[in-house]
Amino acid sequence: MARLSRLGLAGLLALVLTTALGVAVGLEKVLTIAWFAFAAMAGGALLGGRLNESSRAGKLVWGFGLASGAMITSAAVFLVPDAVGHHPRYGGFGIALGVLTGFSAHTVGHRMTHMDVPMDHAALELTAHSFAAGAIIGLVYGNMPDLGLLLGLAIVSHKGPAGYVAAHRLQRSGKPPSVLLLPASGLGITAILSATLQLPASDAVNGLVFGFAAGVFLHVAMDFLPRCELGGEVYEVAQVSDDAHALLDRLRTHAVASTALGGVAVFVAWLAVVPQ
Repeated sequence: MARLSRLGLAGLLALVLTTALGVAVGLEKVLTIAWFAFAAMAGGALLGGRLNESSRAGKLVWGFGLASGAMITSAAVFLVPDAVGHHPRYGGFGIALGVLTGFSAHTVGHRMTHMDVPMDHAALELTAHSFAAGAIIGLVYGNMPDLGLLLGLAIVSHKGPAGYVAAHRLQRSGKPPSVLLLPASGLGITAILSATLQLPASDAVNGLVFGFAAGVFLHVAMDFLPRCELGGEVYEVAQVSDDAHALLDRLRTHAVASTALGGVAVFVAWLAVVPQ
């Protein structure tokens, strides 16, 4: 148990040290996204480690729905046009590659749950996902400094409900949720480091890279859609209730409404910050 907690604290320390690097080279947007992601996952983990009542399933649906709706809309609006704008064909191939790579990594990554590792499997998967996502976010913002914060904040908004679910699992298995400080910090660590890398001045390369980023984030967003199915993450939280099946039926409407609202929120925010 103590080792898991030390891993979490080591992740937080690494984020603090890389933040100093980010300040030195002027990565204000990346730093804001990094610490927003940390606060979202740490806050979600704090709630998930304390609360497990079935009434929380509704809040989880809204958390996942708002986040995934915002992520899908942001990736489609802010990344896809840039990727295609750099190079229509390579941008399109990059989007396809990103979606397929995201699916492959998620599917193959499930094998880690069968490995004997000195760390909770859910936390390990979240950590791998956070490091990979951070590397892509940093690369995008480091090479497109004109991108607004709205894209990055929408992309990492799913960290809150993800932390809630992971902490809920850890709490039920008697493990400390403090290990989630590692994946909470992971996105920022790799985002800051990769933001210092410069891509070649090639439209084909940039189209492929930004298309790949768009595809990965679209996959992640669709993976976090609040599916109210038996055996899913929402069901896992709801099943403490005797009427879990009836609760899932009611929550399906909330799932649709929350994802739609997440997309609309990005549209409204875009209208507010972009001169018309």
